[in-house]
Parts: sequence; structure tokens; C-alpha cells
Amino acid sequence: MTTIQVLGTGCKKCVSLKENVEAALKDLGVEADVQKIEDINEIVQFGVMSTPALVVDGEVKIVGKVATPEEIRAVLSK
Repeated sequence: MTTIQVLGTGCKKCVSLKENVEAALKDLGVEADVQKIEDINEIVQFGVMSTPALVVDGEVKIVGKVATPEEIRAVLSK
């Protein structure tokens, strides 16, 4: 199963990214383990300095913006 992590400290943009991830998964009919990472120390370990960020199976895919469901679907389809 794919693991998706939304990195962010709880800001509105971070919440929006998580909602868009869930919408993209629903559109694709795919199940994934979606995790919200809010601990700044964990976020820094990914090398991310700007949130929100999207991590798929341990690989940082999107940083510093709220990706649309369409953008997230494209990332997950690769």
C-alpha cells in the first residue's frame, strides 16, 4: 500500500493539501495510508523548509504549495 505524508504545521494550506490528497485518491479509486506530519523535526528530516509538502513512499514530490487534486493524481499515476 502506498504511504502518503502531508507535511505541515497545521496551517490552512496544509489542511487543504490533505483534503486534495483524499479527493485525488477517491477519484483514482486507490487506497493509501495518508499521514499528517506536524512535528517540525520530522518535517526537517525530509529536507523540507517550506510547507505544505507532499511525500509519497518516502520521496518528496511537491513542496511549498497546495497541489490540486489533478496535480496529485498525476504524481500518483507515475
